[in-house]
Amino acid sequence: MKISVFAGVSLDGFLARKNHELDFLPEGGNEDYGEFIATVDAIVIGRNTFEKVLSFGGWAYGKKPVFVLSSRPIDLSVVDGGVVEQLGGEPAAIAGELERRGFSHLYVDGGVTVQRFLRAGLVSRIIITHVPVLIGDGIPLFGPLPHDIALQHVGTKTLPGGLVTSEYTIPR
Repeated sequence: MKISVFAGVSLDGFLARKNHELDFLPEGGNEDYGEFIATVDAIVIGRNTFEKVLSFGGWAYGKKPVFVLSSRPIDLSVVDGGVVEQLGGEPAAIAGELERRGFSHLYVDGGVTVQRFLRAGLVSRIIITHVPVLIGDGIPLFGPLPHDIALQHVGTKTLPGGLVTSEYTIPR
């Protein structure tokens, strides 16, 4: 199974402000997101990311299956027209369950979720778009790791507005 991270971060590595605001990200995001999301079978997000996505109005993921990770019950009825399910457990068990269901490419999103899947050694691809702003504090994309994770650089490109996107794979 292929598991990818696609994230926009401040130059100092934050996904969002401490209050979960994303006001430093540019309108319209990364132009490559549509191409990326078309390759994904399912999306795995944490509860905080789920709640943030709901605050945008409408459902951002269409009919793409979304799995929300939380140990507490979540009211999924608030999602209009989406395919959403709650899951819990360790990343390896979650990935195994989704692979048994026939999914082959997962997109994991959200600070804690990305960090858990990285620590479990499950992420195979990371695409990061750096926004040219320093926000000083916030929710980091990366956190403590049990050991170094070597990355292979695939490519880097500059986008309008000074955004810089880099792609890496994680050799197995």
